[in-house]
Amino acid sequence: MSAAESSIIKQHLIDPEICIRCNTCEATCPVQAITHDSRNYVVDAEKCNLCMDCISPCPTGSIDNWRLMPRARAYTLEAQLVWDELPTELPADELVTEETNAQQAAPATSTPSQLPATERATEAPLNSAAYGATMPPWSAAHAYTNLYGPKAPEKFITATVTGNFRVTEVGKQAGSDYDTHHIVLDFGNLPFPVLEGQSIGIVPPGTDATGRPHHARQYSIASPRNGERPGYNNISLTIKRVLEDHQGKPVRGVGSNYMCDLKVGDKVQVIGPFGASFLMPNHPRSNIVMICTGTGSAPMRAMTEWRRRLRQSGKFEGGKLMLFFGARTKEELPYFGPLQNLPKDFIDINFAFSRETGKPKRHVQDVMRTRSADLAPLLQDTGTYFYVCGLKSMEEGVVLALRDVAQEAGLDWEALGASLKKEGRLHLETY
Repeated sequence: MSAAESSIIKQHLIDPEICIRCNTCEATCPVQAITHDSRNYVVDAEKCNLCMDCISPCPTGSIDNWRLMPRARAYTLEAQLVWDELPTELPADELVTEETNAQQAAPATSTPSQLPATERATEAPLNSAAYGATMPPWSAAHAYTNLYGPKAPEKFITATVTGNFRVTEVGKQAGSDYDTHHIVLDFGNLPFPVLEGQSIGIVPPGTDATGRPHHARQYSIASPRNGERPGYNNISLTIKRVLEDHQGKPVRGVGSNYMCDLKVGDKVQVIGPFGASFLMPNHPRSNIVMICTGTGSAPMRAMTEWRRRLRQSGKFEGGKLMLFFGARTKEELPYFGPLQNLPKDFIDINFAFSRETGKPKRHVQDVMRTRSADLAPLLQDTGTYFYVCGLKSMEEGVVLALRDVAQEAGLDWEALGASLKKEGRLHLETY
């Protein structure tokens, strides 16, 4: 490669105006080129190898941005972390001058060690995210995305709170502060079409510690496509009040506390909808296996409710529904009561509680292994789709459990895992 060719790079950047900080890109990147702080997600030009693995999963399209840059002037992580918007393109004459200067100053050839990081082949580490599909099931309905947002025709859409209900029990083990709420938002006469598996962004009022407006917080939609109340232009969300960070330090989550404290009649600013891959199949006799923890139950509730309504109408011959649902205790598990009332011939429900008094810890992957005889045929059935949603820490365990189930049944996991991804049958949405 000549010096002229290596002096200009195609630098991968993330648009901070559109990004909803969902962590999908960082979790997907096989070379750990993406990182973040409390404000922005950014890409390290020295690590990025332009593999494009992060492009399709991004729900907003904020990841799909590029700038031709002289390698010596590539935007640093420090510069990207303070951006509120992307820089403009460099003029073409600057790029030509830079390229000419590099060609005159550098040797005719480059050794492999001189090749830019963006051109060096990097072997992607094996991880659970490698098996996650980036395309929806073939029969999924068309998803509308980015109808409202910073760069959409209408910046925000205003929704009215028409319901706010606590959906976890008040118990000594759970603690009265750690409540999860089911919140209903109505959009009135403004169009806001959504599908099960999509998400929206809520923009909390006020500013952060630096004086800048709060960025949007992403929440999965918990209601089916025809509304929380059928025929109404409304949706529901499942939101847990955040009172500590991942290290256990006290912190009040800006978005979650704002949402959990809303009253009926309050107005909220919404952007979106987002997501075009974590969608449910719509063809008859398709099976759905749902694996979730906590508020990761939101898209699972939406899918289950849509299938339940179709079943009541008698217009759809649905396949098997299977749910693996984990929480620390039943008091902390959202919708525990309503789930008990669903017909056993409609959905196969399996709970996993990790902190029940006097009982051993059980996580969703542990319960999945106990149902291996039922899961193995579903893994082989091309009409079965798997959905995983919850904390990032659960993802690897769930994929390993699926691998164990497959291998126990004598299946080639690598071949099966590749087909699950290619056919849009295994969807991972963790945070």
